[in-house]
Amino acid sequence: MGRIGLALTLAGTAALLPGCYPEAVACPAIGHVAGVSLTVAASYANQVGSLRLKACQDGTCTDKELVLHPGSVAVDQGCSPEGVCSATPSLDGTLQGFLEMPWLSESPIEATVSGTSPAGAALPLRTLTFTPKGAYPYGEQCGRVISAGAVLDAAGLSQT
Repeated sequence: MGRIGLALTLAGTAALLPGCYPEAVACPAIGHVAGVSLTVAASYANQVGSLRLKACQDGTCTDKELVLHPGSVAVDQGCSPEGVCSATPSLDGTLQGFLEMPWLSESPIEATVSGTSPAGAALPLRTLTFTPKGAYPYGEQCGRVISAGAVLDAAGLSQT
């Protein structure tokens, strides 16, 4: 085999080698803010004027008046023949609040919610001890994400 044939053979072999190794998977460039999300159920939202959330984990507590925003769900808008899919938000009657906890771990959290009605009357004090959940939503190569969430309704607090 001549030099040209050898060069072509080596070039062809080198081109096939990357197929023998797993390809690196890109992780999404999405930031994650650690904390506790609180959803006020649609059936209870009209009874809530303001809420305060206190969350304690591993001896450290954070207490804050929550800024409540209208909640929504994604409504599927379908896919085009080219394979482009979309969704749009639709208000669902819930209220959403968030308490930032930068040290959030998978240790149990003791959450206490207090608040007032739109007329200013005190709402019942609600407490819940629950354990945040860890997951790999983008694959193990992208790191573990810990989330903690609770739902408030007329019956009390429950974990999401």
